[in-house]
Amino acid sequence: MKVLSTNKKAFFDYEIIDSLEVGIVLLGTEVKSAKEGKVNLKDSFVKIMNGEAYLLNCHISPYSHGNITNHDPTRTRKLLLHKKELNKLIGKSKEKGLTLIPLKMYLKGNKIKVEIALAKGKKIYDKRESIKKKDISREIKRELKNRF
Repeated sequence: MKVLSTNKKAFFDYEIIDSLEVGIVLLGTEVKSAKEGKVNLKDSFVKIMNGEAYLLNCHISPYSHGNITNHDPTRTRKLLLHKKELNKLIGKSKEKGLTLIPLKMYLKGNKIKVEIALAKGKKIYDKRESIKKKDISREIKRELKNRF
């Protein structure tokens, strides 16, 4: 499994409740560009419209060797889910304060998959707490390294 892109900001801004692996519908030049690792998931999110899930604001740069038929970098892309999974996500995302966000895009075999998550936004004090935990764990690792 080769990771093409991760959404590091999602782990800082959101509390991850549940995650799910889904397929994505891409054009030929998008696949080639994604395999080069030119994907940005930073401000992207998942929206459910007309009973189907779509990935919005995901930036896949135009393919470097493409021609006039290159794709639009921030177009809306359809996500491939089973009906049962989609109904489960629709029910959970209706709850107050929950949203669907992509965590990472990766190659599985020769197919591109997206890991989406049901998440709840963190408050400012939660973000400070997670920064504090990271600093403490870094400090502990440093002390253990110096001790041996």
